[in-house]
Amino acid sequence: ESTRNEEAAMNQKELGELRRRLRPDKCAIKCIYGCYVNGNKEIVSYLDESLGRMSEEEADKYLSLLKKTMSGTLGRNLVDVVFSTEQVMDSDEYRLLSALRESELKSGEIREEFYRKVIDSLDMGDANYVILLAYDAYDVPARTRNDEPGDSDTVYRYILCGVCPVKDGKLELGYFPGENEFHSCVPGQIVAQPELGFLFPAFDDRAANIYNALTYARKPDELHQEFLDAIFHTEPPMSAGEQREAFQTALREGLEGACGLEVVQAVHERLTAKIEEHRETKDPEPLAVTAKDVAAILRDCGAEEPQITAFCEKCGELFGEGAALSPANLIDSKRFEVKAADVTIAVPPEQSYLVETRIIDGKKYLLIPAGEGLEVNGMPVDWVQAKHE
Repeated sequence: ESTRNEEAAMNQKELGELRRRLRPDKCAIKCIYGCYVNGNKEIVSYLDESLGRMSEEEADKYLSLLKKTMSGTLGRNLVDVVFSTEQVMDSDEYRLLSALRESELKSGEIREEFYRKVIDSLDMGDANYVILLAYDAYDVPARTRNDEPGDSDTVYRYILCGVCPVKDGKLELGYFPGENEFHSCVPGQIVAQPELGFLFPAFDDRAANIYNALTYARKPDELHQEFLDAIFHTEPPMSAGEQREAFQTALREGLEGACGLEVVQAVHERLTAKIEEHRETKDPEPLAVTAKDVAAILRDCGAEEPQITAFCEKCGELFGEGAALSPANLIDSKRFEVKAADVTIAVPPEQSYLVETRIIDGKKYLLIPAGEGLEVNGMPVDWVQAKHE
């Protein structure tokens, strides 16, 4: 298992390797454990099911729910949690996670302690939910020079946890064979996709990294900090929404009144291009930029050096010195929208340059060149020169 490495983080290729295991005929998961919790934070029932005794369809449904806790985008839905050396050596939170893993989840007493910690901390409103747990031991095949799988040279032992809301079924029209008729019916309660979860320990460099865990949140802006603090007791990571807000603050305060539309357009355009280029290369490593990368864009826009320095200092204050950030968390690469007091202009991101700001005769204007077609509520209209008295 790995030693301390501050730079270690799972990549997309390693995630895919684990996700492909979560099939009834591939994984070594023997049992699915869990409990059903009601809106009053009471455990209604426990789950202790042998995967081998289930139908393949049922087993696949459980594994699909757990697989979902390793889905989404690294840095957004999937966020690294890094333990300090002191925590790994001696802390209640790390001791509990390690006990779950070392016992292979077979100890009901340890599972109960974990359930109570989750239930006491987690804020799911009045919703009912299921906590799912599974243990797997993966004989990791070595990779040959041709990147083909070879003989196993290490065993990666890990636990997966998912928290899934339980929702009432919707009213449907059902067929009743005995009566040979259709009637309204309501299916029972349905387990929805997980809202949050985690993998422990992380699978870095295709081996266990005992200093890291990988957390999952269905909504990047809702990481459930209360859950992360109780289970991992580490410095809470910033959500995607918090990162975007902090980045905008650094731009606004760093540029001191010079954060105009052209600057924002340039930053948006260059970061969007980086995201697209990374997607096309299919690089499994997550894309990251630093404040210095953005500073280079600001310099190209003609920003003054004192402003650029102020921006970098503000980023260091908000994100930490030298922080590597996901561009997808800093901008919305699929949308470019400009709002003024009474108007909103939305253009494709690749055409953001079309929008300009002008001050004419003391009045502020948003200008955008238009093509030949002109419609009002779907009705084609003609280009007619306005008549002025």
